[in-house]
Amino acid sequence: MATEPTTAAEREDRVLDRIASFRKRRPRLLEEVVTLAHGAGGKSSAALVDSVFVEALRNPQLEQLGDAAALTLPAGERIAFSTDSFVVQPLQFPGGSIGNLAVHGTVNDLAVSGARPLWLSAAFVIEEGFPIALLREIVRDIADSAAQAGVHVVTGDTKVVGKGAADGVYICTAGVGSLPVDRKLGPEYVRPGDRLLISGTMGEHGMAVMLARGELAIEADIRSDTAPVNGLVHALLEAAPSTRWMRDATRGGVGTVCNELAQSTGFAVVLDEEALPVQPQVLGACDLLGIDPLYVANEGKFVAVVAEAETEAAVTALRSCPGGENAAVVGEVLAEPEGIVALRTAFGGSRIVDMLVGDPLPRIC
Repeated sequence: MATEPTTAAEREDRVLDRIASFRKRRPRLLEEVVTLAHGAGGKSSAALVDSVFVEALRNPQLEQLGDAAALTLPAGERIAFSTDSFVVQPLQFPGGSIGNLAVHGTVNDLAVSGARPLWLSAAFVIEEGFPIALLREIVRDIADSAAQAGVHVVTGDTKVVGKGAADGVYICTAGVGSLPVDRKLGPEYVRPGDRLLISGTMGEHGMAVMLARGELAIEADIRSDTAPVNGLVHALLEAAPSTRWMRDATRGGVGTVCNELAQSTGFAVVLDEEALPVQPQVLGACDLLGIDPLYVANEGKFVAVVAEAETEAAVTALRSCPGGENAAVVGEVLAEPEGIVALRTAFGGSRIVDMLVGDPLPRIC
């Protein structure tokens, strides 16, 4: 018979063990129809992907579930291959449009896999009656973003559906990048003692889109952060060649990315609340809506794990690049408690940062 814990520390350890055991369980798909929560990047998304797509299409590359698949060609060259789709509403918002997102989202997935983005495809599903003038603006945004990121859109497709069947326009992109043979990034390289960095302030994109919908009586000067991060990633890897792992913090925000890291490594990720960079207007809007900025989407920021010895060089390199001025060390990786994300609060306490089931901000990308 197991002995009951007698001290506060033992009781806390027992609770953390139970939480860790629960979090190791594979997500189960319980719903019989798809809901918006299944597209939000949280637990519901994980359950849908695991139970439907991975179960049917299982292979070693797919099972990594990274931002991009790292593939080796017959001649030995390595490439990264990524795909994404964009259904944001509204189609235009302060700081960007669905066209900007279509390029930046795929470029950034390639970049954080360690690849140099090269080529994109773009496929459009357009609703009958969609204004040609607006379509031209969106495609111009694609062209401008591609030029900014140094990539080319080399193929595409267009489909038109009946009025009311597509909510304006949807865009699907895929991307290919070159991956150095000796570059190794992944959760298997993360070690206790490593530091967690974020390349800039959190939450601008999700809040900009939410406020642009006009459904809330809130006015704030918040612009989306949508931007390519391949330049920042290159600077980071030059300064910190032992970088372990990277992800761009899109749907579900930094909180979800950190949970994915903790679950895939089995280590603890401990964040420092006072170190998390958030613009005052974003923090104010989140407070009014009761939303934690940790879970708000970004479209021009990434999270990286670097070796402790390279932390200072990494932050200095990021802050010297456009878009990385607010880069910060926001946490560390610890051996225990296993698979947990914790936040050290400004009041000296701590709380667990769990993965959300859904997302309070649907259709933000």
